[in-house]
Amino acid sequence: MSFAGRWARTVSFFSVAGALFSGSALATEPEADKSQYTLFNPTPRDLMREFEPDRPDLTDNPFTIDAGHVQLEADLVNYTRSRPDEEGTVTEKFLFGATDIRVGITNYAEVDFLVQPINAVRMNFVDSPDDWNAGLDTLEIGAKINLYGNDTFERPGATALGIRPFIEIPTVRNGVGEEDVEGGVSGLFAIKLTERAELELMTEFDFIKNEERSGYHVEYFNSGSFSYEWTSALSTYFEVATIFGVEGPSDVVILGTGVLYMLGPNTQLDFGSNFGLTRASDRFNPFIGLTKRF
Repeated sequence: MSFAGRWARTVSFFSVAGALFSGSALATEPEADKSQYTLFNPTPRDLMREFEPDRPDLTDNPFTIDAGHVQLEADLVNYTRSRPDEEGTVTEKFLFGATDIRVGITNYAEVDFLVQPINAVRMNFVDSPDDWNAGLDTLEIGAKINLYGNDTFERPGATALGIRPFIEIPTVRNGVGEEDVEGGVSGLFAIKLTERAELELMTEFDFIKNEERSGYHVEYFNSGSFSYEWTSALSTYFEVATIFGVEGPSDVVILGTGVLYMLGPNTQLDFGSNFGLTRASDRFNPFIGLTKRF
């Protein structure tokens, strides 16, 4: 099936799911009119939406940052260890301070800038000394558009839908980040199951530069994340993610889990880890992060 066909089928699925799960909720909860608020006319604090960071799971949510406000979502420390490749080489990555800067432009749209200032990569070879590279990583620029549900995601049964296109731009050629322009687009869907439980689904099409030949190929990322709010400050999540179409011995399958703790109404601390289940997956990926909304 073509890319357009896959994308049309995905959007159709999300739209039908939204109608099935939240038709009555949307009818009884008209969305507040906040269309007058923009980047230069910020949304008042008392009208801002519930705090909903994209991190720490791999599944982005469909909600945007309120107009005129900024949210910083940072990986304080992020470590990844790969499985041995065919020659026995193990790759370790150390990421410090990678921050997604999210800026609300309108009530339903935002722009994002993912900056990765310090990324170190160590190659552990079997028969030779380790090789280290460090420096800046790729700059990612994206935009998120909420199609519905930004201001009506309150009662059980409510849903929300969004899309997010993005492009990744190489900043330096230092052996750390990607050296070619890549990009993609994702569809984002959320269902409020109960007052405390929420399910987020994401499907993404990534245009990836081929390693062995010229041109690009498409990889298909799909994930689902279930979160539960134990108290007003403490919540946890469990996630399953897959990547199909990779240039490798197998597809990628990942299980993830983590803990989120609210330090204040606009500040969240999180920690957790992802675990790879297939040969093409990294073995494990623990992290600690912080989110702050202004």
